[in-house]
Amino acid sequence: MRVVIAGGTGFLGLNLAGALCGRGDEVLLLSRNAPAASGPWAHEQWDGRSVGAWARSLDGADAVVNLAGRSVDCVKTPDHCDEILRSRVEATTVLGAALSRVERRPRAWVQMSTAHIHGDPPTRLIEEDSALGFGLAPEVGKAWERAFREGCPEDVRGVVLRTSFVLGRERGPLQRLVRLARWGLGGRVGHGGQGISWIHQEDMNALFLRAIEDRRMSGVYLATSPEPVSHRVFMRELRRAIRMPVGLPASEWMVRLAAPLVMRTDPELALYGRYCRPKRLLEEGFAFRFPKLGPALEDLLGQRP
Repeated sequence: MRVVIAGGTGFLGLNLAGALCGRGDEVLLLSRNAPAASGPWAHEQWDGRSVGAWARSLDGADAVVNLAGRSVDCVKTPDHCDEILRSRVEATTVLGAALSRVERRPRAWVQMSTAHIHGDPPTRLIEEDSALGFGLAPEVGKAWERAFREGCPEDVRGVVLRTSFVLGRERGPLQRLVRLARWGLGGRVGHGGQGISWIHQEDMNALFLRAIEDRRMSGVYLATSPEPVSHRVFMRELRRAIRMPVGLPASEWMVRLAAPLVMRTDPELALYGRYCRPKRLLEEGFAFRFPKLGPALEDLLGQRP
């Protein structure tokens, strides 16, 4: 196949590009900057806002995957919030505009979204038909998906993946938690009951591939493992995987103070969460290689007795 990955030079994009190229597919990455890692993929620059020469790459492609969007792992200043919203909506809108102009459109458009669109209910189990939330992340998610619905041509099969916390082997936010845990700071954060919905990078890649190839897939899916856990359990399993017996807890006030000043990130990423269940994937027979957290972390972190 020939697959175009917009916003493809980040953690998820490079993982997917590697999986596709590894099985012989042709991959083109669209991004504002060149990829940090070299590989068998091609790269073309775009600004994520206007239709340019890059649009010709969509003509005759088998699928387009849109991952474009500024990282939410930052201090939520007004400028950052504006960029988080605009980078997602504008990139999605311009992809739709480009697709409307090509003669041979891709068969599938796989669109990234966020499980955070459902908000942060403390204990409620979230499925695809659950209510949407309120606040910055849910409103960004709603605008993101609305831009996709408005831009996706009728003859292109659209799949929206509301993605949870993707666990990666070498890149991604898991590595930050590993560093904290190795420093002895891998204990409970806040009350520890906030939900963490997660998915192993190999299951995420398998889901991308299925969304690209399976003509029966259409609409919104939660991209998450079937067994979400509390933050307390997640950090306990992480410490076990890296053989770290001690993990100091952090109270809410400590996190709200240290996260923006020391880690340069949003404290609410650690203090709030959600429990998600991929109802549609389970009903459609998607087989998770890593449905349970313990084996997933053991595989990724490479620790053996």
